[in-house]
Amino acid sequence: MVLPLLQHLVSGGIAESVHWVSLNPRGPAEVTFDGITLHHIQLEADRIKGYGNTKEAIWKTLHGLPSDSSPLTTAAASPMQVFWQDEFSDFTYYNRLSAERILQLDEKFDFDLFYIHDFQQLPIGNMLNTLKPKIFRWHIPFDTSTIPPEWEPFLSTYFNSYDALIVSSKKYMDSLKNFGYDGKPHYVYPYIDPSQYREPTAEETAEFNSRVKLNEGDKVILVVARLDPMKGQDHAINAMTKVAKMVPDAKLVLVGNGSFSSSKQGVNLSKADKWLNELRQLVKRLRIQSRVIFAGHLEQNLLNAAYRRCNLTVLPSVREGFGLVVIESWLYKKPAIITARAGIAELIQSGHNGLLFDPDEPQDLAEKISNVLLDDQLARKLGENGFVTSRKCTIERGVKDESKIMLGLV
Repeated sequence: MVLPLLQHLVSGGIAESVHWVSLNPRGPAEVTFDGITLHHIQLEADRIKGYGNTKEAIWKTLHGLPSDSSPLTTAAASPMQVFWQDEFSDFTYYNRLSAERILQLDEKFDFDLFYIHDFQQLPIGNMLNTLKPKIFRWHIPFDTSTIPPEWEPFLSTYFNSYDALIVSSKKYMDSLKNFGYDGKPHYVYPYIDPSQYREPTAEETAEFNSRVKLNEGDKVILVVARLDPMKGQDHAINAMTKVAKMVPDAKLVLVGNGSFSSSKQGVNLSKADKWLNELRQLVKRLRIQSRVIFAGHLEQNLLNAAYRRCNLTVLPSVREGFGLVVIESWLYKKPAIITARAGIAELIQSGHNGLLFDPDEPQDLAEKISNVLLDDQLARKLGENGFVTSRKCTIERGVKDESKIMLGLV
């Protein structure tokens, strides 16, 4: 979302120039393109590991996920451990470096406002010693029931260092108000650029079918998500054991690999590989190897082909800040079945533009998948009405909403 937002702000004359400060351990110090100058923050390998572990511990707790056995990620059970571990100093160090770089750039370019993006950079606002307006965009869920009471003073201090705070749904905005944020809370639905999702050519569709070994008559259930337990690919796999009995030609295609946190070019955490192995073992135990396809990463043209080829999409996440993959599938008028724990759920009128399900109920998911696959009229209705709903999440609308917030502060 950041890059298209910045490009549209510059091309639309809303911003004269933009400076983007971001973590990239292997990138050049500075890159300029499209009126945007990208400044990379680089950390030593040992500090990257500490930063990454702390980020994952905070992320996991705020998503309400169970902890694993590592000292830091047991924070869900003992939340104050996060703030007293040595690794937290690496997390703070990264934010301090970012804040210092921003202030150095401000001395040179005299910025009008600061826009800080996502939870791992939340402390930066508190570190910017300036009266200039600051906006923070929070993308992950904001549910007060998952926030440990011991964390509330920290989060409150950080939040109230920003003049405006943007979350991804009205529900999260209401939670933010109840949390005691003193600034101006807003919600802006995440957005995509529809022009990036063009119609695939016949050759691209054929290449996609060949790569994932699909037959012409297969009915395709598509899940697009990075490999992470929070994304709930296991729920879709469990549902397939029942779908297979009702729809013999159904295939589940899982698209996605890791993220910056799990990549060797980024923080290099191993969770993506570990989760992929667990999913493969689950498929083997359920004896549905012929029904589940791990497609890995797909280039944009093949992802477009995947959306066009599929019969429906599923967002099976345990918890999801929003769920832009649903919008992507709606651009191709594909019916979507969506976890009730996603921010996008508030846009769903069940039975009209999508179907909601409880991710802990594989039978419910299996029945909804089978109903859509076997009822062409229902599938068409959900897809066409979803396409209409997708207009709420276009880049044009997002830029309009976010620029209005920015201009209201300067």
